Amino acid sequence: MKREPKPRYTMRLIFILFIIIELLIIDLIATAFLVLVADYVPFVQQIPEFVWLLLLSIVLGSALSAFLAKFFFDPVSKLCAALRRVSHGDFSVQLNTRHVFPEIRQINQDFNAMTQELSSTEILKTEFVSNVSHEFKTPINAIEGYATLLQGTDMSASPEQQAYIEKILFNTNRLSSLVGNILLLSKVDNQGIQSNTSTYRLDEQIRQSIVLLEPRWMEKENEFDVDLDRIEYTGNENLLMHVWNNLIENAIKYGPQRGKITIKLVEWDDTVIFTIDDEGPGIPEEDQQHIFDRFYQADSSRKTEGNGLGLALVKQILSKSGGSITVANLPEKGTRFSVYLQN
Repeated sequence: MKREPKPRYTMRLIFILFIIIELLIIDLIATAFLVLVADYVPFVQQIPEFVWLLLLSIVLGSALSAFLAKFFFDPVSKLCAALRRVSHGDFSVQLNTRHVFPEIRQINQDFNAMTQELSSTEILKTEFVSNVSHEFKTPINAIEGYATLLQGTDMSASPEQQAYIEKILFNTNRLSSLVGNILLLSKVDNQGIQSNTSTYRLDEQIRQSIVLLEPRWMEKENEFDVDLDRIEYTGNENLLMHVWNNLIENAIKYGPQRGKITIKLVEWDDTVIFTIDDEGPGIPEEDQQHIFDRFYQADSSRKTEGNGLGLALVKQILSKSGGSITVANLPEKGTRFSVYLQN
């Protein structure tokens, strides 16, 4: 690699020279002002010379300093803004490598090289996860199918063997769910803009989700308090169905037997607000800031099931839809998840 020649004048030396030139310019202009104006403006002579020098120095110094600050520190501000974008997962940002200072050029070149490498690594990781997940689905489905056949046959299996078959089915279901979530998360991550949008009744979709999960809440004998306003919404219907299914299923899963689940849907100033309350043990405050991270599971009763991808998928879908989600513990007991969508 060809090395760039060492600059003759460094940025530090140029900055010092600019400061010296700035002071000289201020002194010359202030002196010239007093010499040329003092004879023609009477009130100028009534004010001491050092006061005029001070005022002129402040005005001229502020103007020149503003120019120098922009000239020297604007590249630093752009670099900080670019780093913030990278910290949020945007590896497409690039900086201008044309600059009068070699130090700035080198920093921007190194930054661009870093983002290119990060982008390549992210693409490889996404492709790897997607390909491996696809390869996992076939054997998992085969295992699940054969285990289901064994469970439904008239073969004389001992209670211990039946327990083994049930464990195989349980864990293959968990693996199948994990692979499905990984594939969907990969699809949502790579989706630049929201596609397949349509206008539909959001309240009806949430009712469908409740009905779909009927076997789960019937088993736990849950009571529902549902208050849904009639709201028409334009978005990706299939993706948002995953949001409601996950949140309602979590409320059932982590709530007590015969617990109450409260669901509300309202629209306020073009903002759709969905809330779901359960009567579970709540989420410790130190875990609330991480529950939307991928594969994160809190050290509480919420770790009994799941794979740590459900809420991460919910947040990613809502982010792509221009929405957001928050979580908070209720005063007495339970947890409230709140979803906000722009309509």
